[in-house]
Order: sequence, then structure tokens, then C-alpha cells
Amino acid sequence: MTESLDATDWAILAEVQEDGRIALTELGRRVSLSASATTERLKRLEAAGVITGYRAEVNLEKAGFPVLAVVRLKYPGSRHQPLHRLLEERTEILECLRTTGDDCYTLKIAAGSMAHLEKLIDELAQFGSTTTNVVYSQTLPFRGPRGPVAG
Repeated sequence: MTESLDATDWAILAEVQEDGRIALTELGRRVSLSASATTERLKRLEAAGVITGYRAEVNLEKAGFPVLAVVRLKYPGSRHQPLHRLLEERTEILECLRTTGDDCYTLKIAAGSMAHLEKLIDELAQFGSTTTNVVYSQTLPFRGPRGPVAG
């Protein structure tokens, strides 16, 4: 079920997506609420599952992962558990999306080197054919939604 969000909820979401460590008093000031009203709104958004957590943003290159790649995987079988186990084990696989179309999965992978990436691709190849695209730069970093979609 979709949660009904008002303009204040969206303002809170925009602020905490920008800075998950913002002080409640400052957040309240920015969205024109008291700290207690802001706290209540945040708790409601968390309880409803709209806010699912707060995370640190890591600079992959400075953390030793200068190679970023998007890998598409064609998975011919119907038993996906072995792949899911690999996804759990390999923390360099940052994200995995099950998709429609020719490819079954799209993965975002951070690697320490091209050789490291090649090793990961070889591991994935046991599940099906892969297509790898190395990322030159991140034109638009990840961002969450900032408001409702019209229409």
C-alpha cells in the first residue's frame, strides 16, 4: 500500500536524503515544524516503511574500489538461489536488480582493479552470459525522489 504523503512529508524526505544526520531542531526549522512535530513525522515515516534506514555515502575510489561497472546477466535457469548466495558473499556487488528484457539481472559492481573485476565477471559467468560496461564517471549520483510524480 502506498503511503499518503503531504508536502511537509516530502520536505522532510528531501532534507534527510540530503543529510541523514541533520539535527531535529534544524530539520524542523527547514520544514517549519517544531522539533517534537518533526520527530513524530519522522517516526511515522519510519513506521510506515517510507524511510527504511540511514546510511553513510562512501567514496568508492578512496575506499580502494576505483573501478565501477554495470554488468548485465542473462540467467537461463529458473533456480536463482545459487546466484543469490554469490550476491550475499561478494560485497563488491553493490546492487542487483532483476529486470525484464533480454537480461535477467543488472548488477552494479565496485572493484579494486580491472583484474579484480575480471575475476568477479568470471564468477558471474557460471550463471549465464554477461555484458560489462565500465563506468567512466557518475554524471548523476544516486538520489531518492523529492516529491510526488504528477499524472
